[in-house]
Amino acid sequence: MPRFITLVILVLSLGACSSVSVSDYRTFKPTFKVEEFFQGSLTAHGVVKNRSGKVIRTFSADIDAQWRDGIGTLDEDFVFDDGEQQNRIWTLTPRGDGSYTGTAGDVTGEGLLTQAGNSVFLDYTLQVPYRGDTIDVRVDDRMYLLTPDLLINESKMRKFGVRVGEILLVIQRVPGGA
Repeated sequence: MPRFITLVILVLSLGACSSVSVSDYRTFKPTFKVEEFFQGSLTAHGVVKNRSGKVIRTFSADIDAQWRDGIGTLDEDFVFDDGEQQNRIWTLTPRGDGSYTGTAGDVTGEGLLTQAGNSVFLDYTLQVPYRGDTIDVRVDDRMYLLTPDLLINESKMRKFGVRVGEILLVIQRVPGGA
């Protein structure tokens, strides 16, 4: 029995050490500068997966990103494969330490955006329509800049700590759209 307890402690310790932080990407290039990438016109294309990993929806989005007096606004217009349309307007406010707070109409409270190297992580709670009401879902967004004009974004969604879905998308700056 003592060996079993030691093994459980070892496995739990290793799991705790394997958490990925945005700072793990501090040396990766190209450097993701939030105020440069999110400026002007962008397009996004992606998939929504259920908790089993099956694709259940696809979407495209047009994003108008602007900065005024140091505050960023991302106006996102989504169109899903079933014709549903959604709009989300993010406001990004610098915190003075290289991170940002992010707010939007369907976000509960404030999200925290941190950046290092080619990566940006954004954690927030999203209000998701569900059976005629909304539920709060925790979202862990991880964006990785692949080229100065292209990034990949993976979002894991959890409710009560249990994965309920994920989103995978690419965002591209529109040439001449700045």
